[in-house]
Amino acid sequence: MSYFRPEIEGMAGYMPGEQPQGGKFIKLNTNENPYPPSPKVLKATRAAVDERLRLYPNPTAQALRDRLAVLHKCHPDNILIGNGSDEVLALAVRGFVEPMAGQLNPGGNCTVQYFTPSYSLYPVLAEINGSQKNGVPLMDDFSFPSTKQLSRHRIWDFGAALTLITTPNAPSGRGYANSDLEALCERQKGTVVLDEAYVDFADENALSLAFKYPHVMVARTFSKAYSLCFQRIGYLVGNAKLISGLNRIRDSYNVNGLGQVAALATIDDLAYYRKNFQNIRRTRQQVSDALSLLGFKVFPSQTNFILVEPSELTAEEWLEKLREQNVLVRWFDSPQLRNYLRVTIGSPAEAAALVKAAKHILRHT
Repeated sequence: MSYFRPEIEGMAGYMPGEQPQGGKFIKLNTNENPYPPSPKVLKATRAAVDERLRLYPNPTAQALRDRLAVLHKCHPDNILIGNGSDEVLALAVRGFVEPMAGQLNPGGNCTVQYFTPSYSLYPVLAEINGSQKNGVPLMDDFSFPSTKQLSRHRIWDFGAALTLITTPNAPSGRGYANSDLEALCERQKGTVVLDEAYVDFADENALSLAFKYPHVMVARTFSKAYSLCFQRIGYLVGNAKLISGLNRIRDSYNVNGLGQVAALATIDDLAYYRKNFQNIRRTRQQVSDALSLLGFKVFPSQTNFILVEPSELTAEEWLEKLREQNVLVRWFDSPQLRNYLRVTIGSPAEAAALVKAAKHILRHT
């Protein structure tokens, strides 16, 4: 006998990248930033480890919202802070999408829509909510379909309650033009969340769309670009009415105090991080060039990782052989992705170790 709802009993759940507990692995499988937080952030966080630990943090992360509002030239009421961007995505599903249970004719109001492949958490959030999933394939090269193509094939639901778009895309790394995103947002009748987890490594961002359209929001995180995975800070930017509604279903004290302190200090030291963005972009190009010379097909990337189709061996074999060389990368066992590996852009030394390991494997194949 199960006490769970049928949707929960049958779901697989989200599978995070491997987090090794021992050994000297070069970890290029979870898109973590190879550079540490700035010295100012570490100093501010250490200074906050005092008697305040017995107190609740600010329940709305007001100081952080104020600072982000200045940064993004909006009002604090346009911003919701979450326990990582994963929480604000979950709030969007809970807030905007009906469960199918009890619906005589489940339709768009029950639908969570997304492109495939993209962030594998999206279908899991739909399943948890008991909602309908509509995963629509990207083009063969992971580029963005036009609205004409989506309309012609009748697989895209312009009436979906919630549409989630990872931009730049994960796991392909492709960047999407604002003009393409806007053309889609204009036609969507439900809410759209543009998930910009990797936008700091891209050529452009879509924040202006969140201010132009009342049904569009942008999700961001301090994890990928700002080296704060450990602290779990994310946020949504959008119409104040949407933000207010989601705020009503947000957990009390959802964002820890040390995370708020670290994020505030991060915003005060953006110059440090912008140098890191450039370093990562430079290393990304170097790794792409080196792997291309070894016969890998490397997709263009505007993120802190690259998607590659390896040569000689299958992607799964490369996964295991690289692990034997103490290098961890990510492989997804799905029809669209099983021929590829996703490789995080590490430090120059980590990048060199990856290329060295790949050469070693090819010599012994």
